[in-house]
Amino acid sequence: MKASSRNLLIAVAALAIAGAGLAYIAFGNLGENLVYYWSPSEMLAHGDAAYGPTIRLGGVVKPGSIEWNAGHTALSFEINDNHEIESPAVKVAASLTPPQMFREGIGVVVEGTFDKSKVFKTNRLMVNHSNEYRPPKPGEKPKNWGATLSDSSGPTPGKAK
Repeated sequence: MKASSRNLLIAVAALAIAGAGLAYIAFGNLGENLVYYWSPSEMLAHGDAAYGPTIRLGGVVKPGSIEWNAGHTALSFEINDNHEIESPAVKVAASLTPPQMFREGIGVVVEGTFDKSKVFKTNRLMVNHSNEYRPPKPGEKPKNWGATLSDSSGPTPGKAK
């Protein structure tokens, strides 16, 4: 075998090994790293396949569904597809303080897992908002953020039920 043929064979083998390594890194355990983005009706339509994987659930906070415990350490609410009360809703449980703009009727995206008890447990809550900034009023303190969320459509989320 000539030296040029042997060098070509070595180069092709090296490229094949590098390509196989890159394919393994790119596609190995890919399913464990996927995060699905579903609406409540899409997630419920997937049935048992929705239990377990990390999901981003997007929808609207259902009016009258926000509940806080007395110490404001646990928050639960329901998300549905749109502002229609009849659309399917998913109960969400969170042990975090929501963003200041969180309220009934606002678009949200939560990231977490759906369990067999039909509760979506989240560790991340994002609200959909406009780009308009409202500076705090004189004397308004950050710890009183619940009072700034008052809305004519329902109770203030900063108050326990």
